[in-house]
Amino acid sequence: MSELPRSAAGPALPEWTLRAVIAGIVFGVLFGSANAYLGLKAGLTVSTSIPIAVLSLLFFKLARKQSLVLEANMAQTIGSASSSLASGTIFTIPALFMWGMVPEYAQVAVLALLGGVLGILAMIPLRRLLIVQADAELPYPEGRACAEVILASEKDDTGGRAILFGLALGALVKILTSAVHLVPEELSALLPKMPNGVVMLAVSPALLGVGYVVGFRAAAVMLAGTLIASLVLYPLITSVYGQGLEAGAGAAQAELTRSVVRSRFVLYIGAGAVAAAGLWTVIKTMPTMLASLLAVTRGLRGTGNATTAPTDRDLPPVVLMLGLLAVLAVAAFVPGVFAGDLDQASRLLAALGAVVFGFLFVPVSSRLVGVIGVSSNPTSAMALITLLGTSLVFLALGMVGDTTKATVLTIATIVCVAASKAGDISQDLKTGFLVGATPALQQRGQLIAAAVACWAIAGVVWAIGKTQGFGEHGMAAPQATLMKTVVEAVLGASVPWPLVLSGAGLSAAGILAGLPGLPFALGIYLPMGTIAAIFVGGVVRASVERRGKASADRGVLCASGFVAGEGLAGVLIAAWALLQGRGRVNPPAATSLEIAYGLACVLLAVWWLRRSARASD
Repeated sequence: MSELPRSAAGPALPEWTLRAVIAGIVFGVLFGSANAYLGLKAGLTVSTSIPIAVLSLLFFKLARKQSLVLEANMAQTIGSASSSLASGTIFTIPALFMWGMVPEYAQVAVLALLGGVLGILAMIPLRRLLIVQADAELPYPEGRACAEVILASEKDDTGGRAILFGLALGALVKILTSAVHLVPEELSALLPKMPNGVVMLAVSPALLGVGYVVGFRAAAVMLAGTLIASLVLYPLITSVYGQGLEAGAGAAQAELTRSVVRSRFVLYIGAGAVAAAGLWTVIKTMPTMLASLLAVTRGLRGTGNATTAPTDRDLPPVVLMLGLLAVLAVAAFVPGVFAGDLDQASRLLAALGAVVFGFLFVPVSSRLVGVIGVSSNPTSAMALITLLGTSLVFLALGMVGDTTKATVLTIATIVCVAASKAGDISQDLKTGFLVGATPALQQRGQLIAAAVACWAIAGVVWAIGKTQGFGEHGMAAPQATLMKTVVEAVLGASVPWPLVLSGAGLSAAGILAGLPGLPFALGIYLPMGTIAAIFVGGVVRASVERRGKASADRGVLCASGFVAGEGLAGVLIAAWALLQGRGRVNPPAATSLEIAYGLACVLLAVWWLRRSARASD
């Protein structure tokens, strides 16, 4: 990748301005809420730095006086903070809802805030080592790409229009499907000679956008997993189970609906596949994590050559020390932070566990995303290690049961958010390094963003949990299902092991065949409609890439708009349902005309995505 010029004017240009802070907070809350919704639905999130930077530049140009590069960088730094909070929170908190231990809204927000502050502060002493001194070794791909986009978009605002149009279309389709029910949420068709065999396609621009972002390869691997579930597991279980009943195969198959097969069998098989893939990720990345930690430890011995230049100035050490003491004090001495009725000694143990594992994974996360990017950051693997470590400690102390499960999960929430936050701020600091920003101001902006965004992200998770629920009868929340399965297994809860191990076997077979484990397992676990929509987005990406990388990258902006639009509409619909005191509404069966409308929405989204990508030609 070509080297970017550092801004010659540096911090002399406007950087910490009121409009940059406001834009970052507003766009951060919007995109972070949408990312939380997407992660709960599909188990995946997307990077938001580039779309926030482009949109900020678009709005700043309405009052343009001079170069807007540093203001746009500040806005995206603040805005991207919310997405990392979302990534960590959705991995764990939904499991509490699945156990029937509904957390308080404030508790979820405080957990996200503690994790965010821990990740930001722990990254401060590492910035000079990882971002500056290791510039040639660690490219930080999203950070570098964001810098390129900011510099290019200062002269061209068509990217902002692509995001806005994508946002509007995504919101419109979500309203038509989930609010007014004019369009079905899913298109489906039964397969002959295959009991409960169905092909489905979700009417979801957001999922099309996700498929476009992750690309054809990952989307195709997911499709392989969902084909095994939909075209093999469902018909096979229906036929075999039906023939084993005295009522006869025909009657049993008629009673054994697809939802029953999913709740009794496929859900556990899918959870086992996801858990096995997650554990394999831990095993595979453990050497890399240890090497990264050792490299950072060795590198820290040679740091300390701080300068007084604004472009090399961090927040003072006193902020770091007081902030970390505050995190430890709140976690250890404020009742209700960790789930469960804990005494003071147990709260202190939990707080120490969160801080120790958080400090362990912050440098690992930062160094890993420097090579593989924040979208591939194995945050779930770090959360799994935390879950396993803390579960074994509590198990050794004889502490088992529902209280311990909930405590372990909330410890992992802080660590998961901290690791996710470290990866995010590392990319932002790399962008700032390339455009000539002030690190101390970026770090201050991230702390402000974490204090605001934690309430929005907690509101999304809590509102959806209260109205739709998670797991079998609500949002899939696949990553939280993985954490729930691991904790239950370690702490001795009742688990249908034959089904879980069968899923693990399927996941192992895919890994041995050379497939990425987690995407393949997600395909088995998630509904076919969800994965099919992601695959369509991947196909669009493959067709656009034939015209060149520039076209494909341009389409990412429209895809981000799809994600944000549908996610925001979904959050607003859930909030309205919560205010009305009602849960999820199941619409009646779709008519032929409504199915035609749904197909038209999918085709319109595909056409607009391709058109936006080709606009740069």
